[in-house]
Amino acid sequence: MKWTDIFLPIVSGFGITFVIMPMVIAYFRQKQFGQEIREVGPEWHQKKSGTPTMGGVVFILAAAITMLWVGLWQKQFTPSLVLLLFVMLGYGVIGFCDDFVKVFNKRNLGLTSKQKFLFQLVIAVVFYCIYCFDGFPNILHLPFGNLHLGWFYPIFVVFWLVGFSNAVNLTDGLDGLVTGLGTISFGTYAIIAWHQQQWAVLIACLAIIGGLLGFFPYNHKPAKIFMGDVGSLSLGGLLAAISILLHQEWTLLLVGFIYVIETLSVMIQVTVFRATGKRVFKMSPIHHHFEMCGWSEWKVDIVFWTVNLIGSIIALMIVL
Repeated sequence: MKWTDIFLPIVSGFGITFVIMPMVIAYFRQKQFGQEIREVGPEWHQKKSGTPTMGGVVFILAAAITMLWVGLWQKQFTPSLVLLLFVMLGYGVIGFCDDFVKVFNKRNLGLTSKQKFLFQLVIAVVFYCIYCFDGFPNILHLPFGNLHLGWFYPIFVVFWLVGFSNAVNLTDGLDGLVTGLGTISFGTYAIIAWHQQQWAVLIACLAIIGGLLGFFPYNHKPAKIFMGDVGSLSLGGLLAAISILLHQEWTLLLVGFIYVIETLSVMIQVTVFRATGKRVFKMSPIHHHFEMCGWSEWKVDIVFWTVNLIGSIIALMIVL
């Protein structure tokens, strides 16, 4: 791919999302398909109740369409691109079903945790089977060398995809937060993909970046629409899959540093509370803790974006 070609997937993803989103918002408002806000969350979030959700449907489909036509046009419709499409749409379907139950049953809880985990597990296993069928190695690439995991590698793949799809889902609690984080994360992997000349992966990264940029004007505070689980689960699963196909799995700990911290904050909060009855944070995930400390949503967004950008730069300095 020429460097000028990188603008095409971004423009395509952006254009489709930006144009279609207002119509989706208007339709959801007309049908009163809004998000129910949990009572255990910050009380000032209650005013967001009724805000349309499932906005992720638009930018995920925009990215999928872009990946298809650009991949065919650039003759990069490879097994890697098929795998990424499968993961993105697969986790998107799980998120859509979860959001659908929430919206149409007028409740905050959708699918049960067991149901979501089972479906996530199935997609991760299928991903690994296709991954092996196409001849990819069971090797974990680390900065200090390669680690041959053998049959432990599929366990790692399942953990990576399921773990990060849920991690991004946990992080999606503030207006614009994951949209900005995702743009940084996929931008970082776009640079690595360009460096490795993995054009199919590059197309996927750029298509998602375009979709997120088109979504941000409607998702920043005050959000006109939320991405919902259909967006966050897709983004998390796709990031994990991209890190695997680029053979830079470990980089996701830096490229997705905020997702890791958000998840750890929940794990720490639950573990300590069950053991002692006391809370480490005022509220978890940790973005709510900073809100409870008096930070505005914009301040949390900007600080978290900055931290994730620093982590991504460090990852690039090590890899490139």
